[in-house]
Amino acid sequence: MFKISILYFLITLFATTLGSTSGMGGGVIIKPVLDAFGHYDIETISVLSSVSVFLMCLISVSKKIRAGNDIKLDVAVPLSVGAVGGGYCGNYIFETALANQNANIVKIIQNSLLGLMLAVIFIYMLNKDKIKSLNLKSKFWPISIGFSLGMISSFLGIGGGPVNVAAFVFLFGYSAKTASSASLITILFSQISKLLSVLLGTGFGAYDLTILPYMLIGAATGGFLGSEISRRLSEKNVVLFFNITQILIFLICMFNIYNTILYL
Repeated sequence: MFKISILYFLITLFATTLGSTSGMGGGVIIKPVLDAFGHYDIETISVLSSVSVFLMCLISVSKKIRAGNDIKLDVAVPLSVGAVGGGYCGNYIFETALANQNANIVKIIQNSLLGLMLAVIFIYMLNKDKIKSLNLKSKFWPISIGFSLGMISSFLGIGGGPVNVAAFVFLFGYSAKTASSASLITILFSQISKLLSVLLGTGFGAYDLTILPYMLIGAATGGFLGSEISRRLSEKNVVLFFNITQILIFLICMFNIYNTILYL
């Protein structure tokens, strides 16, 4: 058990450090990696990932605000409001899917959707300088976009970082560094919504969370490290970090799909 605890600590530390640096949030790495190990069922993995990502985002966003980072609250706040509603809906869809489908089928759907989104986002980020941003200004858009992103992230159990960052760059014309900060705020509120849904539904006692303390230590450390690394990186290097992480996650998703199909 001790070796597994250390392994999960290191996975969470690595994931949240990358997630905090790039704005991905960490769940996008934690969820598929834990799927690949298969130590826990899909519901428990979702809860472990959400709690760890919530703590990382809380620490990282707090550090960014104290450091005076460029966080556009006029957009970030309505995005977060939308993400709360979206997070609740995404968790409802996830629970409904599990109730009506084999857990392995749901896992394949999650990894397939994530892999497809990563491929599209990777191509966009490589060519973002050639694609004109929409620069949306209406106050309606951040709420509706936050809802959509929160729903996707909650259903997939990933925090939604890759989608968030690319969406903020394309829709609002943000730089990658500003988009990563806005993404972390949106992820924070979508995870609050998801965790409240769990608390008011099955409760946390329904899950095996014995490994969670080790993951929380990793998440807290990753939140501090990632925010410090992000502060020192140039815009170009943040994008590089983001793209490398996407390739890694895509490969893990493909492995998970192949491995799960073998057991159907």
